[in-house]
Amino acid sequence: MRSLTKLNIQYSHRFLNYEGEAQYLHGHSGNLVIEVEGEVDERTGFVSPCNGIKRVAWDYLKNFDHALILQENDPLLPGILKTYEEQGIRNGAPTNTMLGVEFENELAKSYPECRLVVVKKVATCENLIEVFYSLLKDKFNIKKMTFASGDNCASMEF
Repeated sequence: MRSLTKLNIQYSHRFLNYEGEAQYLHGHSGNLVIEVEGEVDERTGFVSPCNGIKRVAWDYLKNFDHALILQENDPLLPGILKTYEEQGIRNGAPTNTMLGVEFENELAKSYPECRLVVVKKVATCENLIEVFYSLLKDKFNIKKMTFASGDNCASMEF
């Protein structure tokens, strides 16, 4: 049996070396569905309570919410970090209350204090599922993730 949990992520990004509108900074509303597999707990009636999955997942995924996602080789990245430094917000601002768990792995690095995530690959639905899975795979028995953003959608089974 599987429990499904839905999370909504608002973010902005752009595609490097892309011909079309996506080469410019633009925003999306993304919807992530996480499917966790296991036995139904007779006491609770859940495989895993959705609010528990959401609470743990959100600790990491809130780094992506209302954040900028850039590729590590994006020429905008040094300028953005420099501007944040000059504005005195590089190390966070009192109004930034959405600090997620800081992470760095082979796919991405978060800058929670800057509302910024730097990724190795372009931030497509397919590649973001890989990043999300890398952050959550040790927390749950994830069997499938689906991420929809605008007209794009991807799904991956594990």
